Amino acid sequence: MAVDHNKKDMDIDNKGEEEQKGKPVMVILVGAPGSGKSTFCERVIGSSLRPWTRICQDTINNGKAGTKPQCLKRAAAALKEGKSVFIDRCNLDKEQRSDFVKLDCGAQVDAHAVVLDLPAKLCISRSIKRTGHEGNLQGGKAAAVVNRMLQKKELPKLNEGFARIVFCHNENDVEATIKAYTALGPLDTLSNGCFGQKNPDAKIQLGIMKFLKKVEAPSNVGSSSDSVQDSAYPQASDANNICCKGTTKDSLLLGVASKEVKERENLAKGSVDADVSVDEITTLAFPSISTADFQFNNETAADIIVEKVEEFVNKLENARLVLVDLTHGSKILSLVRTKAEKRNIDSKKFFTFVGNITQLYSQGGLRCNVIANAANWRLKPGGGGVNAAIFTAAGLALETATKERANSLLPGHAVVVPLPSDSPLYTREGVSHVIHVLGPNMNPQRPNSLNNDYNKGCSILREAYTSLFTGFLSILRSRSKLPRRISEKLALTPLDLKDPSLDPRNHLTNSDQKIKRDDGCVYERSKKCKGANNETVADISAPSSTYGKVTGDKIKLEGPTSKTWGSWAQALYHIAMHPEKHKDELLEVLDDVLVLNDLYPKACKHLLVLARHEGLDGLVDVHQEHLQLLMTMHAVGLKWAEKLLHEDSSMVFRLGYHLITQLSEPD
Repeated sequence: MAVDHNKKDMDIDNKGEEEQKGKPVMVILVGAPGSGKSTFCERVIGSSLRPWTRICQDTINNGKAGTKPQCLKRAAAALKEGKSVFIDRCNLDKEQRSDFVKLDCGAQVDAHAVVLDLPAKLCISRSIKRTGHEGNLQGGKAAAVVNRMLQKKELPKLNEGFARIVFCHNENDVEATIKAYTALGPLDTLSNGCFGQKNPDAKIQLGIMKFLKKVEAPSNVGSSSDSVQDSAYPQASDANNICCKGTTKDSLLLGVASKEVKERENLAKGSVDADVSVDEITTLAFPSISTADFQFNNETAADIIVEKVEEFVNKLENARLVLVDLTHGSKILSLVRTKAEKRNIDSKKFFTFVGNITQLYSQGGLRCNVIANAANWRLKPGGGGVNAAIFTAAGLALETATKERANSLLPGHAVVVPLPSDSPLYTREGVSHVIHVLGPNMNPQRPNSLNNDYNKGCSILREAYTSLFTGFLSILRSRSKLPRRISEKLALTPLDLKDPSLDPRNHLTNSDQKIKRDDGCVYERSKKCKGANNETVADISAPSSTYGKVTGDKIKLEGPTSKTWGSWAQALYHIAMHPEKHKDELLEVLDDVLVLNDLYPKACKHLLVLARHEGLDGLVDVHQEHLQLLMTMHAVGLKWAEKLLHEDSSMVFRLGYHLITQLSEPD
């Protein structure tokens, strides 16, 4: 039976939320004695429609104090029954929380932390005055216990495994959080992320020690004017680690979320450092490719998204993928969530989110270092949807940076564009990279429609997501700390940078990426520097001063201590360092690179792109800081290849990088 894909694509699934099976939530309360943990539980349980169980170590053993293993066992049993759980313990250090976060109960459970970070004076006052406490912590001894606990306090972080962390610094914060959890119905979810955490640069005062009339301050305690904070607050880099997931009911946004958004906006006003360390969670936010203007069938697209996410998600060590759409009724989000759950994809590595992809942090609290753009083939602003929104939000900086990388894009491919630091998306949202990706067009009203050919369309869409996720992996690699010397693996496979913007197949052809140069070619090149005028681009070379020898399958890198190269290498070096003396031989001269004709017997044209940096005498001299130079060289090569393609569309192109140029061989 024929399926009308276009009609099906236009459907809006308004029942998506109702179809989802509610997941239990485990809320780990974090706070000193007297912070109000038990009261928090009682108020939520007394008014909520969601079934809750309170796990309290003070009463776990038939109304008497018990052990942590007893709490873990009771919590696991409740979660297996589909109940949500409050862990009512102090949980002031990571070790106390870790066993609960890792609890294996055979069901998908979101771990939340509610941090009752109230002023120390208030906690002590409450503890001293209370009577009949379950744990018998009351009276005069309470002050010393609270003081001792707060000195060892270690605030929770998302990388412990929490999906959501809320910090409450005063009673108004607590009230708003109680309302949010009380309103949480059996099928509802709260937005994930880190909310309410105070600026780690806030002033530090003695606080509790002053209150207790002590003369010396605890080394690890610091607070704002009315609460005790300690060194467990994340440093500047951790402040960027705010990642949210899932959809949020509009009704739930009215309570605590409005405050959360305001706090996140205040945090985002300053410039954001988007360079995330390897220990932080780097996030890629991406829209559904081709299901809007290009009218690709939603059901089929959802299958491909989940398939590709499943393929790549295990490659993400400290990163995550987020599928984003504007509305809660989004059919693609509903379909993908359902399919991802059926495949048991780790919800900490992949999830869906409702929001504007250009305002995920400032409006939704979702820190995304990288966002994907559903681009057009010209890589131009305009049109509608995601493409127009991203170019508008990023400003002229993105358009300029994109032009430096590529002028066009083929369906199924992607190009990674580092976002300049003066872009509003960088300063406001913390976005460091935009990945342009082009999917298949199934819309007959748009150019280059596939005429409902879903065999070809599915193939292209798979390639598009592969290019997108591969580009994201390249960013992760570039952010990890590389050794001073290039690794052996990188030396053996110079094209294994895996950045789609460095992959010629993403722009021109599926031809081989590596070029083998025979001895005859070296001989011809050693004769003269300037090639014939009727050659075609067959190879775009990286710095041709790379020095090394090939022996069998192994490559031995040698860094020359002096420039005792062959005549061809010497000629290239002098051209690169003194281009003004060789104007007639050069096609283009830039600050960092230049372009000239080269000889290559297997092609009618062959251009050579040379780096102009002093000191890059061989591959051993190339380090992480030279990645931008490499990308610039690639962009220049693409520009010239495209120019020649327009002159003669029958030509087939190969683009590659010379690991071993053999330019140092004797004449």
